[in-house]
Amino acid sequence: MLLRMITFASVFAANVMTASAQDVAATAALTQEAINSARIEQIPFDQPLRTVEEAAADPAPKTPDPAIVRLQILLDQSGASPGVIDGFDGDNVRKAVIAAEIMHGLPADGTLDPDLLAALETGEPVIGAYTITAEDVSAIVAPIPNDYAEKALRDFLGFTSVREELGERFHMDVDLLDALNPGATYTAGEDVLVAAYGPDRTGEVARIEADKTLRQVRAYGADGSLIAAYPATIGSEDNPSPSGVHVVEGVAPMPNYTYNPKINFQQGDNTSVLTIPPGPNGPVGSMWIDLSEPTFGIHGTPEPALIDKTGSHGCVRLTNWDAEELSKMVKPGIEVAFIG
Repeated sequence: MLLRMITFASVFAANVMTASAQDVAATAALTQEAINSARIEQIPFDQPLRTVEEAAADPAPKTPDPAIVRLQILLDQSGASPGVIDGFDGDNVRKAVIAAEIMHGLPADGTLDPDLLAALETGEPVIGAYTITAEDVSAIVAPIPNDYAEKALRDFLGFTSVREELGERFHMDVDLLDALNPGATYTAGEDVLVAAYGPDRTGEVARIEADKTLRQVRAYGADGSLIAAYPATIGSEDNPSPSGVHVVEGVAPMPNYTYNPKINFQQGDNTSVLTIPPGPNGPVGSMWIDLSEPTFGIHGTPEPALIDKTGSHGCVRLTNWDAEELSKMVKPGIEVAFIG
């Protein structure tokens, strides 16, 4: 289809981009060739991330950096998820770099040194072509309302555009997809450029850590090796996630969602229990990994770009694709430790 144990938290600041990285991005052409040939070692990872206040006072240019795009795709291929591939530096990218270092037995210092680059590089293009099919187009549903009572009247909360569908399938922000495909109409038979994110990780997860301080989920094998790492939204100040150790009780692809304001939270003016239908744009996305703590789970999201940038209602929220990948590697009884 495509292409004819360590301390993490001290490395990071706010969920914003480096100014110098975006200065480079503002002048670099975003093309297939530019991304496939980008020099990752030139990304200024020695620059600290800007604070929220600095970013608000001087917004960064909104042009994705080809080198960051390439790095994000290579990290995704390696099992160190950067979340949404968007071409911008930030916390999620830097957490993924440290996770990749650990996976490859390298010092977890968060630097793009030659050893890490050699471990990540595959020698293959990271951007390739995909031909949109009639099935892609026919799967699109009508715009989805925000109100839960209106959502409950629908049969399936699917994708509302081919752009959104392809962004999700190829782990990309829709703005990056558009930037790579100027003038695209997203119709059947059209070729578009997409990220070659690689096959899903495989393995048998023996233990999961949900790090509330770092905002990351880490999956370990029985030998203690780090199999995969994912940026995560883990609770909020108003709805904190649980502490301690819990266990996985089951996995539910494309789950319904039961809205109960007496147990969960208040949405709009809805005071009655509602059953929200399944779909990638449902409240818990396309996957639910149930935990032994009542009403809590690890799940997907209808808004992947907001992972680690907004609070959740107490659960552990991943991108849909990360939640789906993790679900294939877990089984009932696996411990999930909430730390931080």
